[in-house]
Amino acid sequence: MRILALAAALSLPVTGFAASGNDWNPPKPTETTKICKGKRVWDDDKKRCVRPRKSSLNQQGLLEAARELAYAGRQQDAQAVLSAMADQKDTMVLTYWGFTHRRLGNQELAQSFYDQALVQDPDNVLARSYMGQAFVEQGKYGAAKAQLKEIKARGGAGSWAEASLRSALRTGKTYDH
Repeated sequence: MRILALAAALSLPVTGFAASGNDWNPPKPTETTKICKGKRVWDDDKKRCVRPRKSSLNQQGLLEAARELAYAGRQQDAQAVLSAMADQKDTMVLTYWGFTHRRLGNQELAQSFYDQALVQDPDNVLARSYMGQAFVEQGKYGAAKAQLKEIKARGGAGSWAEASLRSALRTGKTYDH
């Protein structure tokens, strides 16, 4: 069953993975991280780097740009993209706000964003994984294990969210995407 679920997940488009917490690979660099400097994203329609609020990217495109920037270590640039998104209450927006704040060392603020995401969607396994990884960074292994248990209970068994938190618990190393 787990193999079938994994095979089905691998056949989904990558954008579905990013939103579901099942993206096993770091985001592929695009012009946003290859060319654009500072708080700008690549706009395919305009063929240049623009401020996120001026881009033609939709909510999913902006989320992917924020994820790419965050993975590249450009947390503040990722936050500029997140702040340009129309739906600030979207659970994935909240999740990435939490992720970027965690990577910047703002653990309490990160936790508040993860909490907000989980109030809206308790099945958000990516928020649970990132929150669990924050607990690992803080040495709170019991709390991290509780999130791992929740991920499995909420349908995340075999997902990247589960595997990355399990790995963090085993090695102490957390993930950037």
